[in-house]
Amino acid sequence: MNKLFEKIKLDNVKNIIVVASGKGGVGKSTVAANLSVALAKRGLRTALVDADIYGPSIPAMFGIADRQPDSTSFGDKEIMFPIEQYGVKIMSIGFFIDQKQSLIWRGPMASNAIMQLIENTEWGDIDYMIIDFPPGTGDIQLTSMQKLNLSGAIIVTTPQEIALNDARKAAGMFKNKDLNVPILGVIENMSWFSPARHSDEYYYLFGKGGGHKLATEFDTCLLGQIPLVMEVGEAAEQGKTVFSQSDISVLNAFEKIAELLLASDKLKQG
Repeated sequence: MNKLFEKIKLDNVKNIIVVASGKGGVGKSTVAANLSVALAKRGLRTALVDADIYGPSIPAMFGIADRQPDSTSFGDKEIMFPIEQYGVKIMSIGFFIDQKQSLIWRGPMASNAIMQLIENTEWGDIDYMIIDFPPGTGDIQLTSMQKLNLSGAIIVTTPQEIALNDARKAAGMFKNKDLNVPILGVIENMSWFSPARHSDEYYYLFGKGGGHKLATEFDTCLLGQIPLVMEVGEAAEQGKTVFSQSDISVLNAFEKIAELLLASDKLKQG
């Protein structure tokens, strides 16, 4: 077998789920972060890998950007220990570089760095490992699908057609016959806006029905629709999750997404 396709063994990790999007700016990392916390709050042993190597945002979203993982030598290998926050074990390239530093790496080098982050980290027993993919369909995505035993993928989009076009490319990558990663569902972000004083009013700023359309096209389910709430972005900048906010609409959306995800027959339960 070609070495490129040799799988990395993560015997203590039951399920590996990637969160992907065709383009940036649709809230993919916000979804990955809050979904991880939603799973952890259900008592599930949860890990989160920030694979968006050119724009790692997970450390800042969890309020741990100034921390660095502990490590130890084991033979000729350096073993790292993830940083735990809100019940989630987290690893990101962002822990090892200056926040103002740009990474000028070619695709293979970036892919190898992500694989080392995953393989050389002492995760312990994990029920769900969430991987926050970078936008697009590049080397990091391809290498991850070839070298990890993925349980499935979640596609994040916003409702408008231009976002759907890019999301289709991401979904199509997982459906490629040589990769064939199950699509567990679609999450539509920024679905509508409701003014604080008129919570029963819905304004579809970016169109309507895009998530349903994409899910139907790829024969999967719509896991959830997340409203556009200013407090979500503000909380992320402060290192807080939706579970610390006063607006329960987004919190409820992630609770429902976690519930539907856990009901999938494609995932290892128990």
